[in-house]
Amino acid sequence: MDLRQLRYFVQIAESGNVSRAAEVLGVAQPSLSQQIRNLENELGAELLFRHARGVTPTEQGLTFYEHARRILHEVERAKDTVRSQATSPSGRISIGLPTSACRGLALPLHEETAKVLPNITLHIVEAMSGTLDEWIQAGRLDVALLYDHKAFEHVAWTEMMIEDLMLIMPSGHPIACQDQIGFRDVFRLPLPLVLPGRPNILRVVIEQLAARHEVTPTAIDCESLPAIAELVRSKKYAAIMPHFALSAEIARGEMVAIPIVDPTPSWRLSVVVSQRTLNGRGSEGVAKVLASVIGELVENNSWRAKLKNNGKLHVIR
Repeated sequence: MDLRQLRYFVQIAESGNVSRAAEVLGVAQPSLSQQIRNLENELGAELLFRHARGVTPTEQGLTFYEHARRILHEVERAKDTVRSQATSPSGRISIGLPTSACRGLALPLHEETAKVLPNITLHIVEAMSGTLDEWIQAGRLDVALLYDHKAFEHVAWTEMMIEDLMLIMPSGHPIACQDQIGFRDVFRLPLPLVLPGRPNILRVVIEQLAARHEVTPTAIDCESLPAIAELVRSKKYAAIMPHFALSAEIARGEMVAIPIVDPTPSWRLSVVVSQRTLNGRGSEGVAKVLASVIGELVENNSWRAKLKNNGKLHVIR
């Protein structure tokens, strides 16, 4: 059995006719029929049911068809991987971005990738950090930006920066004019507090910090960033979020971000590359672009965070 026979069989199964498949493949019909008979003899099974209108895969043929398609697909992916190593990185890279960062990162990331890696096509996936962590370990994502990432076997990563979480208040509220607010005072506000629910890492960070300082954090659960923004915009709720997540609303004067002190809740952000990626050069190239974009946003104060390693990507394997 060889790849040529697999291609022949897949084309016949999809065409439903040997002569039509022969035309598509540019192979003489008798030769094509002989290759399929050889394949059936080797497998000891009849793969095609011959009838007046053409051919139809048997039950065993359908099973073999699924395997053959998968094998041919993996062979093509392997070719793409080798070609990408021989030339400039190319191909489709899936990158996971957490909800709180996706809005602010999507445009500059696309623009910088198009400039630096013109043969790379980005596929951006937005989800909670925990979900992204699971997907990158499983190889469903090539690259991801994760909060408070823990080391795992199947990823390479670098810690990029530390970001403080802030109290987000509707503009015009008396507390909105404060320069800072104590952590305990956040949970004594006259407005209800809205936070993402567990297992969202932001909620985990707040609750762990509260437990260490004997504070009971009460809040309404909401998993949607647009919904949190709308609740704060209504002037009936406050939130704890990173400044970057709602920077557009803050810039428009719809809400303000107040630093939280004594203590200050914060989290770490890491750029993570899956070691199960089939496009290593492309994935590492996109990871470097992501690190560069993040570094520039922090340096121009669009993203209020503290860079580590001067914003350079130092991959830990």
